[in-house]
Amino acid sequence: MRWLWLLAVIWATPAAAVTCADVDYLGKSYTACTVDVTAEALHLFHKDASGNVIGSFSGIESLPEVSKLHFAMNAGMYHDDRSPVGHYVEDGVETMRVITNAGPGNFGLLPNGVFCIANGTARVIETLAYVAEAPTCRDATQSGPMLVIDGALHPRFLEDSTSRFIRNGVGTTADGSRAVFVISNDSVSFHEFGSFFRDHLGLPNALYFDGKVSRLYASDLGRSDFGFQLGPMVGVIN
Repeated sequence: MRWLWLLAVIWATPAAAVTCADVDYLGKSYTACTVDVTAEALHLFHKDASGNVIGSFSGIESLPEVSKLHFAMNAGMYHDDRSPVGHYVEDGVETMRVITNAGPGNFGLLPNGVFCIANGTARVIETLAYVAEAPTCRDATQSGPMLVIDGALHPRFLEDSTSRFIRNGVGTTADGSRAVFVISNDSVSFHEFGSFFRDHLGLPNALYFDGKVSRLYASDLGRSDFGFQLGPMVGVIN
């Protein structure tokens, strides 16, 4: 259960924290939040103990097991009822299977991927590699498209694309010790967004979470975006 895992983290480590900063890169503004997952309580959030969709950053804050929310972000595409579009695991319980086939929209723009959180590690894994490896993930959320795959940008991204939105996603280090969550503060193309993860942050793998509904909570920046009710979210708590 989440509260037992959370107590173990609190007893074992100092109070959770996350470092967020605004970054300008090639004329565009981004906010990047870096999480050391070897020490901090990173978790996915979708429904509360009663089965109700949490839906917002304030909803995470109101959970009885949460003392403080340091950082949060929407974490994967969702249907109108706010159920996950793709694979979803929370506290070891799978509520949505892996989707491997191509389909409409950004999610189906293969290759897509899975953000996998285990105790002390977090990895972005391309979906077919995830199925082949079958890693043990305490939490997992599938989204798409992949932004960076083993150091290469998604092959469908165009430098001259005119499709630009506020976008958010996550990249992870090769050793799985750090996850960097990014939201663009300006409208950007997929190519621009992926290039930020690969060329500026130097991350080998990165996954797109969403656009238009992208939201960020960062306590050290005094930022709490509002708007759409959300589906899956990721956060650092203690």
